[in-house]
Amino acid sequence: MELGIIGLGKMGFNMAERLRLAGHKVVGFDFSAEATAKLTQTGSIGVNSLEDLVKNLQAPRAIWLMVPAGAPVDETIAKLEPLMGKGDTFIDGGNSNYKDSQRRHDELKPKGFEFVDCGTSGGIWGLKEGYSMMIGGDDEPVNRLMPIFEALAPSPTTGFGHVGPSGAGHFVKMVHNGIEYGMMQAYAEGFSIMRAKEALHLDLEQISQIWRYGSVVRSWLLDLTADALKKNPNLDGLEAYVTDSGEGRWTVFEAIDLNVSAPIITESLIRRLRSREENNFTDRMLAVMRNEFGGHAVKKA
Repeated sequence: MELGIIGLGKMGFNMAERLRLAGHKVVGFDFSAEATAKLTQTGSIGVNSLEDLVKNLQAPRAIWLMVPAGAPVDETIAKLEPLMGKGDTFIDGGNSNYKDSQRRHDELKPKGFEFVDCGTSGGIWGLKEGYSMMIGGDDEPVNRLMPIFEALAPSPTTGFGHVGPSGAGHFVKMVHNGIEYGMMQAYAEGFSIMRAKEALHLDLEQISQIWRYGSVVRSWLLDLTADALKKNPNLDGLEAYVTDSGEGRWTVFEAIDLNVSAPIITESLIRRLRSREENNFTDRMLAVMRNEFGGHAVKKA
């Protein structure tokens, strides 16, 4: 089967390579000529324009977008529309808001195009481990694309599925990432507590290795944590600055709209926001209030 991929970052490139190894034809475009040249060197087809991307694919075409969420997705689709034909499919494999995916589906369908939203997890490890894919969209295009999903998944029968109509794939991926926030926060707090118990001289990397086998808290995330601690046990040279790409915020917004209590995911998001605040004003306010009512010491900057 043929697939076009737009966006040959680490994840997009690894997806292309996994598909090539499974016997699928891949045509890739990226604004980086170096990236497209690298794709060609590995045995796929790297092109330097959207026109060439479309020309190298047979109808009905399927083009997978691996571009940042928001305006870049709309802009890329708008540039592709005049080049493509009825029956062609756009697949958004990025972390778009599910409401945007529903809108794009509804805008493209009357024009004769198909739109599939595919929440994709696996990151830089997908080439080796396969990708977890949560697929949303109409039955016909999803069923037609099943050979692509089967090749990208951990196995032809595991790690992926058609979870619902348009928007469902990105909605499920949004919640997936919200859960990820909470798991990461719990691990971080637990290891911080153990590190603070200096009298026991605990080896955090050793403990992470123990927990990887047989423990109820074992996970791939813990595997990656153990690897990170092995490389840098004290996390030297790192700042306590944690970004977020939006999905955690969207999950919290949805929980509020649906009247669902989600305190762990919400607090993990707040902690990420707090990590970016230098000389936190909230904490300075707390110090001032304690000083005012109780005469407690205030540490001067």
